[in-house]
Amino acid sequence: MRTETLRMDRVSYEYQGVTQLDNFSLSVWEGEILGLVPTNNCGVEALFSLLVHNLPLRYGYIYYHEKLVNDWHDHRPGHNRISVIRNESCLAKDLTVADNIFVLRPGFKKWHIRPRVLEEQLTPFIQEIGVPIRADAYIDSLTTFQRFVVELLKAVVAGSRLIVLENVDAFISDSELAKLQEILTHYAGKGISFLYLSAHFEETLRFCHRTALMSNGRILKCFDLESGSRGRPFLPCVEDYDRWVRARLKEGERSGETVLELQGVCRGNLRDVSLGVSAGECVVIQDMDGCAQSDLLAVLEHGRPESGRLLVGGAPLRSGLDRNIAIVQERPMETMLFHDMSYMDNLCFNMDHRFPGIWTDRGMYRSIRTEYAPLLGAEVFDLRVNELTARQKYDLVFTRLLLQRPKVVFCIHPFKKAEVSIRSHIWELIDRLLKRDIAVVILAVNLADSLALADRLVRLRRGSIQEVYRRGDFVKLPISTPWLYLHQEQHETEKAAGQQPAGHITTAPLSP
Repeated sequence: MRTETLRMDRVSYEYQGVTQLDNFSLSVWEGEILGLVPTNNCGVEALFSLLVHNLPLRYGYIYYHEKLVNDWHDHRPGHNRISVIRNESCLAKDLTVADNIFVLRPGFKKWHIRPRVLEEQLTPFIQEIGVPIRADAYIDSLTTFQRFVVELLKAVVAGSRLIVLENVDAFISDSELAKLQEILTHYAGKGISFLYLSAHFEETLRFCHRTALMSNGRILKCFDLESGSRGRPFLPCVEDYDRWVRARLKEGERSGETVLELQGVCRGNLRDVSLGVSAGECVVIQDMDGCAQSDLLAVLEHGRPESGRLLVGGAPLRSGLDRNIAIVQERPMETMLFHDMSYMDNLCFNMDHRFPGIWTDRGMYRSIRTEYAPLLGAEVFDLRVNELTARQKYDLVFTRLLLQRPKVVFCIHPFKKAEVSIRSHIWELIDRLLKRDIAVVILAVNLADSLALADRLVRLRRGSIQEVYRRGDFVKLPISTPWLYLHQEQHETEKAAGQQPAGHITTAPLSP
C-alpha cells in the first residue's frame, strides 16, 4: 500500500489580506517525483512557506507523513522537516562541505567539533551518489552543480522526506541534469519524495512521475506521465504564449552584414571559438558544461582574449566601454537600474556617446519623452524606479538599448525567474531589437525559452564549439526541450507543403 508523504487538502491562505492559495489541493506519494509547473508566480512563495512553517490557514488541512500538521480551525505552530532548494545557494561559503551539512544542521549540539570525524561520516553519502566532492572542500571552490548537490545532501542528512527543487533546470547544464536524474531516482528509491518546480512542462518529462499545473494559487490539473503518452498536453492557460511562439517560427531566418566575429578566441576555458553573427540575427550559445560563460564575458568586458580576435562592426573590440556592444545582465531589474536616479536619467544612461550634451540638454529629454511615451506609457516618466512594475522595469532596460543603438546585445539568462507573462514580454522586447537590425546573442546553460527566438543554436562543450543547429534542425533536439513540439509541427507543415526545411547540423564553427 502506497504512503502519502504530503497532502494539502483544499488549502486557502492569505497574506496581508491578499489570497495567495485558493482551494489548493496537492498530494505527493512516498518515493515520487512530482512536477509542478506554475504559469505565474502567484502563490509560489506562499506554498514554500506553508510547506516548511505551519502558518495560520484560512481554510484547509495539511498532512505530512500522514499526520495532520496544520489545519484551519486548530492552528499548530511549528516547523516541518521539509527542505526547499532554490536557484540561489543558501550555503555558508566560508565553511567546508562537512561543516555546512552537519554543523549548520538544525539540532546539532556538539560543543567540540572534530572535522575529521564529520568528513568520515559524510564520505559514504558522497560515494553513494558518485559526485566527486571533497568533504573538506570550501563551498567557494565548488561549481554551481556541486553546490546544489551539497544542498541536496544536507537535506537528506537532515532527514527531510520531502525536498522541493525550484527551477533547477535554469542554472545547471544538460549533462548535469542527466546526473541529477540519476541522483533523484536513487533517493526516490529510498522513499524520499521530491516536488520539482519548473517553468516548462517539457522539463518535467525528464524527471517526474506526475506533473501538476498551477495558476493563480490553484492546481488546475494533474497529468500522469507514466501512463500513456508522454507528449505535451494542451495547456489552455498559455494560449497567448503558444501563439507568440508559432508566429515567431513562421518568420524567416534573419541575416545581414556580419556585425560580430570571434576568430579563434581563447581565454580560460574558451578554446579556439570562431563564430560570426549577422545584423538582426539571434544566436543562442548554450554552454553545456557551464564552464565557459564567465570566460566569454571576461573577453567582452576587457576586449583582450589570450589569443584570437573579437571584432564588432569589423573593428577590434576595444573594451567593455565600447558602445557598439551591450550586455543585459542576469536579472536586469536588480542589476541594471539605478534607484537613486530618475527614470529619464536611467533611460538615457548610455546615450552620451551619441549626444555628449545629453545630461544638460533638457530639450533633448522632452523630445525623448514625447517620442517614447506611446511605447512606454506617459505615466512612467514621473515615477521613481522602485515604483515601477516588473514589466515597466524590463521596458526601461530594453528601451535604453534602443537609444544606445549597439550593433550587438548579449543577454545572460534573460528568462531566469520570470513568470509566464513576463517571459513573453521579454520575447517581444528582444524581438524589437532584432527588428532594428541589432544582433542578439543569448548566453544560456539551459535552453528554457531562448530557442523560440533563435535563428541558430551553438553548443559549447569544454569551451569549444561542438554543434551548430540552424532553425530547421531544432526538431532533432531532445524531447525535453521547451516548445520543441512547435518546431516539430512547423517542420511537418513545411514537409507536407513540399518545402525543404532550412538548416543543417554541423560539428564545426559556422558563420552566417
